[in-house]
Amino acid sequence: MSVIDAHHHFWRYQAEDFHWIGDNLAGIRRDFLPEDLVKELKSAKVDGVITVQARQSLEETRWLLELARKNHYVRGVVGWAPLIAPDAGKIIGQLATNPKLRALRHVLQRELDERYMLREDFNRGVAVLHKLHLAYDILIFERHLPQTIEFVDRHPKQVFVLDHIAKPRIKENILEPWTQNIRELAKRKNVYCKISGLVTEADLIHWTETQLQPYFETALDAFGPKRMMFGSDWPVCLAGCDYTRWVNLVRSWIAKLSRSEQQRIMGDTAREAYRL
Repeated sequence: MSVIDAHHHFWRYQAEDFHWIGDNLAGIRRDFLPEDLVKELKSAKVDGVITVQARQSLEETRWLLELARKNHYVRGVVGWAPLIAPDAGKIIGQLATNPKLRALRHVLQRELDERYMLREDFNRGVAVLHKLHLAYDILIFERHLPQTIEFVDRHPKQVFVLDHIAKPRIKENILEPWTQNIRELAKRKNVYCKISGLVTEADLIHWTETQLQPYFETALDAFGPKRMMFGSDWPVCLAGCDYTRWVNLVRSWIAKLSRSEQQRIMGDTAREAYRL
């Protein structure tokens, strides 16, 4: 089975750029580069990855694209561009000449305006992506799901990829209203979903597989294997779970599915959504 990790990060750590890495994540306050990841991939038998932005800068997007050029296992990049800029179309068009750019992402979960995604200038920028065959990764907390549904409905032809199953409140063992809203979002057939980031939404030390499984099962039931994809969220996941353990946990959850359904989740869905 050919495996694609649809969500991981590279970075050169500088405190001013990564203020979101709090004391509970102190173990990842260091550089994470291709030579670090390749060891994890070999151990877990993962064939390729999608590299996702961690800083909102064009400098980082270009750096990630250069890393993708040099490392064949990086199959695509989810970068960042200033979607609200008046010349967003020109900037994105230039970036899209690089075949490794497969999507863009904005860190919506950190915006003080919880309806930021509904801004007219932001939506004008997003409207450019479909014409360039780029997906858009949605990074939100579960409380943002109602406005996310409204946002997605503005772009019925755009491919969207929901990161981290919308970050439900796993630490508190709360399923609603996340369950209701995730099922509603999943009715939009242009939305895919990543099985990633669950551990970091739980208690980093005391989480259990039993605690996480209802969230996985709900997302799987809502999106189905054809629109679910595996992602590690490495190196963020390392705060609570090593790489191989997470890969094997997802494999154990999907073992009941058919071989073709497992292949969708572990690789083919990512290939389809990101046009690999």
